[in-house]
Amino acid sequence: MTTPLVLTVICADKPGLVESLAQTINRHGGNWLESRMARMAGQFAGILRVDIASDKVEALRIDLEALSHQGINIQVAVSGQAESPAQSSLRLNLLGNDRPGIVHEVSQILARHGVNVESLETECTPAPMSADLLFKAEAHLGVYPQTDLAALRRDLESLADDLMVEIHLDAQ
Repeated sequence: MTTPLVLTVICADKPGLVESLAQTINRHGGNWLESRMARMAGQFAGILRVDIASDKVEALRIDLEALSHQGINIQVAVSGQAESPAQSSLRLNLLGNDRPGIVHEVSQILARHGVNVESLETECTPAPMSADLLFKAEAHLGVYPQTDLAALRRDLESLADDLMVEIHLDAQ
């Protein structure tokens, strides 16, 4: 029997970090299934999903803790993988002048409508022909059958007008 684990990693970026993780997981017979990793502001951050034989979980956890002596902060959680009701998928794209609070205001609307944020990528980039910063966001959303999509769209359009940003909501 295997146990699904979710690992989160954060540390100062340096060569060999992924190899250290992969070597430790491989040494215990773990199977690296999926991951999202990035360098941001000089830090390396990642989340990954691993399957490992149930009797090897504790030994892997101990070896991962040993990596903390190398400055690698790792959290390990057993994944519940609970069944969820059928969801449809939407993609939200946002573009506009940067200002504090954009993610908060969008996420409030999504939460109020019971929409699940499955992934979110954001960045600030210089606007063409000006010194202003543009805020860009792309989110992949899980929407439950009971969600009123028309009301969700109305609320997002109203917010887009208030924030003076473009928001597009499309089926995936």
